[in-house]
Amino acid sequence: MIQTDVLIIGAGVAGATAALRLARDPNCKIVILTRASEAQESNTRYAQGGIVSRGPGDSADLLVGDIMAAGADASRPEAARLLAEEGPRLVDEVLIGAAGVKFDLDADGRLAWGQEAAHSCRRILHVGDGTGQAIIKGLHSALQNCANVTIVKNTSSVDLITFPHHSRDPQDVYRPIACHGAYALDKREKSVHRYVAAKTILASGGLGRIYRNTTNPVGSRGDGIAMANRAGARIINAEYVQFHPTALAVPGGEGFLISEAVRGEGAILLTPEGNPFMAQYAPEWKDLAPRDVVARAIHHQMETNGYSYVLLDIASHMSAEAISARFPNIYATCLKVGVDITREPIPVVPAAHYFCGGVWVDEWARSSIENLYAVGEVSCTGLHGANRLASTSMLEGLVWGDRAARHIGDTRDTTVRLPSREEIPQWDESGLVADADPALIQGDMQTIQNIMWHYVGLVRNADRLSRAIRELRHLWNEIETFYRVTRLSDGLIGLRNAVEVSLIVAHAALHNRRNLGCHYREDAVSSGGGRFI
Repeated sequence: MIQTDVLIIGAGVAGATAALRLARDPNCKIVILTRASEAQESNTRYAQGGIVSRGPGDSADLLVGDIMAAGADASRPEAARLLAEEGPRLVDEVLIGAAGVKFDLDADGRLAWGQEAAHSCRRILHVGDGTGQAIIKGLHSALQNCANVTIVKNTSSVDLITFPHHSRDPQDVYRPIACHGAYALDKREKSVHRYVAAKTILASGGLGRIYRNTTNPVGSRGDGIAMANRAGARIINAEYVQFHPTALAVPGGEGFLISEAVRGEGAILLTPEGNPFMAQYAPEWKDLAPRDVVARAIHHQMETNGYSYVLLDIASHMSAEAISARFPNIYATCLKVGVDITREPIPVVPAAHYFCGGVWVDEWARSSIENLYAVGEVSCTGLHGANRLASTSMLEGLVWGDRAARHIGDTRDTTVRLPSREEIPQWDESGLVADADPALIQGDMQTIQNIMWHYVGLVRNADRLSRAIRELRHLWNEIETFYRVTRLSDGLIGLRNAVEVSLIVAHAALHNRRNLGCHYREDAVSSGGGRFI
């Protein structure tokens, strides 16, 4: 059994920021768990466009207004205000200062501010088109200098340790649910360890991998959301899954994100015949419309006309030199699969990108379970409402990662007694008769992804959602039975979590009969804020 003051599950921008802030107290011991073999591997690493800060002529009020508008007026105003007021300072203090991130500069040596869809001004800081990679590299470099932070790799969290569920004391059933850490699988040893902590921070990312088409890496399968749900935490806004309108649609490059910043720099969406179409769907914004509007417009064009993709043209609007300088990763990746974006349009399709819902948290990242915090995409602060404003996700992770750590630091009582080895049962592997079959796991995962894509995707209705729930319930029963008799593997953990969060999303989507933001019901009872179709 491993004991620590703070356990952080996930090592992306939110988890790393929390650890960096907590590490200022040399008496606070922090353990970070990541299922990846590299500490820097997370969704943050793949973020291209940039991070919101405060550009020339910008203000907190302007940013709050943009967040509320993009979120279909469903964003929590208090959360938007916190982000707008605290975010820019933390970009300077944590990312530029502590992490040493070198954002792009203009010809005069000043910060180069980017423009993205639904932003009223230029306020996006970037490092080419690899902003996330630069941020996570800088944060982890800073963490290496923190002697009280231990990063444990190749370790998949299985379940939260909660009382009364895991308590041996029958009196605990009368007390509120409290978290005391997590059970986690060492993938190399194939053994489950107890990580016991006074405070636990979920920073495990989103759930994009439950969809067939996604921009998310393999770890984004809803692990933290499923664990919190099983523990009894409140989950909200689960119907709001943001689909990025432009993922590469070329064999060998499927799912590669073509950043929204490309449209921000002037790229135009075209039919395969070369005709622009966004003015039909969003006359005011055209190609700079919010993501939900653009994604549905592309989906409508594809369904109506039988297209397998549409085109994104940046070559006609920027010089070849400017394109390769501004978007070096996109340029290189597309070139590898035969598309020269400086000379020709990019074939693109929509793909599941970002989860706007998650574990309910307050302004200090506290969940509805005692001692359990959630930060980043696993959480729902209310910031994104029904649709996320571009480039606010990493800033949200920065702000709430910092706030969770500050709250823990301000309230941490070193005299609090952690549960003993005897009070927390060891992981029970009795009765397990089989090893996990990767073929069965992969087959079930693909079934989940297809159900979610076709029935709980960009365009929903009651019949599709009801069918999804029926099929997912059957799968859940099969997978849970399989789980109860099978030795743990990372794939089995992910499959179990994926079917659980898929049911959460499908139920939420069926319950909400209004069109709002990125939740679109073609059988909606009223528009309720939906922007088109």
